[in-house]
Amino acid sequence: MIRLILQKPDTYGAIASSLCIIHCLVTPLLFIAHTSAIGNQETSPIWWNNLSYIFLIISFFAVARSARNTSKFYMKPILWLSWSALFLLVINEKIQLTPLPEIITYIAALSLSVVHLYNLKYCQCTSTKCCNHHG
Repeated sequence: MIRLILQKPDTYGAIASSLCIIHCLVTPLLFIAHTSAIGNQETSPIWWNNLSYIFLIISFFAVARSARNTSKFYMKPILWLSWSALFLLVINEKIQLTPLPEIITYIAALSLSVVHLYNLKYCQCTSTKCCNHHG
């Protein structure tokens, strides 16, 4: 799986970010449906609760590879800033450090997806000379 992500990091990064948005949007609906179905017990499957971490891990590898191979110098900090914002918001949500509107997390995930798509369309290397290879 990681090998696939590293081959097409912007594609998989955009997909992971988009799935993260869908996950965030669907979670409250599933939680309400599940709670109603089992008599107001507030439980959800562990795998569903931890899906955010899987998206973050996939996105991390995608951002690392995209930042390494982008042809535009300004894309590296934008990619990492977008990922860091999403990471901090997801962690904040999990540990409930500061109550924030859910829309902020949606915006961060959407931003990361858009940054990956922009990098895919406008910042791809056409030769080995343009990329920022460090090893």
